[in-house]
Amino acid sequence: MPTATTPVIPIIDISAAGAGELDVAKALVDAAAEHGFVYIKNTGKDITAQQISNAFELSRALFASPLEEKQKCTIQKNNQGWSGMHSETLDPSSQRVGDYKEAFNFGPFTAAHAAQQPLPDTLDASQVAEIARFCGACHALCERLLHLFGLGLGVTPADFFAASHSPSRPSGSILRFLYYPAPAAVSSPVEKDEVRAGAHSDYGSVTLLFRLRGQAGLEIQTRAGTWEPVPVCPPGTEDDPSPPILVNIGDLLSYWTNGLLRSTVHRVTFEGDGSGGKKVAGESNSEVRLSIVYFCHPANDTKLTAVPSERVKEFKGDLAEANGGNPYAERKVLTADEHLKMRLQASYSHLYENDEKTT
Repeated sequence: MPTATTPVIPIIDISAAGAGELDVAKALVDAAAEHGFVYIKNTGKDITAQQISNAFELSRALFASPLEEKQKCTIQKNNQGWSGMHSETLDPSSQRVGDYKEAFNFGPFTAAHAAQQPLPDTLDASQVAEIARFCGACHALCERLLHLFGLGLGVTPADFFAASHSPSRPSGSILRFLYYPAPAAVSSPVEKDEVRAGAHSDYGSVTLLFRLRGQAGLEIQTRAGTWEPVPVCPPGTEDDPSPPILVNIGDLLSYWTNGLLRSTVHRVTFEGDGSGGKKVAGESNSEVRLSIVYFCHPANDTKLTAVPSERVKEFKGDLAEANGGNPYAERKVLTADEHLKMRLQASYSHLYENDEKTT
């Protein structure tokens, strides 16, 4: 098995206020420009360790629901609902079959913390409300990060990004629970070049990723084109109440900054299967892997033109070149909603088969 070369992704404490906030903002921008990923220390001010633990318990309960319950909630074109094994293909150009995972996407909740989409009956009202509160906390944290990115880039006004992500406006923002079965439980043989989740960049502005200690698999594509693992607990965080939250830049924030902030391609691998999976000490893919992701999107009608920032204006890189290996780096759309629909159609082609037959 290849040895792991850990990318030096910075760990940033975003709790500073006042004059220190600008230093934090600049550090976030530098990390996003170099790696497209950054760890943020979760001190409990934004999202507590208990909230994260509760969310993972709810995820376990949801995926343990009877199959017929989950099938009643099958994902639709609005990107909400349950998707079963191989339903999503994140890298359709190279995957033999779809991803080896189940997923459940939660769209917006009501002000009373009720769902606006079908959910399995195994989740009671109090559990749904807890998921809704966690979703709200994730969005609030993303708004704070977006404010810091605006500040660090010198965008005028500084709240340009955050204001574009108001939760009161329709958007593609999604809370996603993910379940990867243990490799031994996969019904079909896994070929050597297959991965648990195909190589892709994220569709929105910023992504929050929550992981569990010891669960391996996430890799990012470096500027040199190599694949390197991203540890759940980077050095110095092993004793934290919960692993640091991993934040990554999505396509739209990269579009907005003409590629200055990188939308980095990443994937989830099987361990030691010949697909390039590299082992991080203390992590394994031999068991079930769970993760929770919050994909933050701007309002659907948001234009994706370059933001008013001197640093963005002075950046001389090419959008596609800056996002090396990302086939979606080329600006082909005008609004956030158009970009999301383009990406979903590629990943869930079976949902759009009838559309193609009638055009």
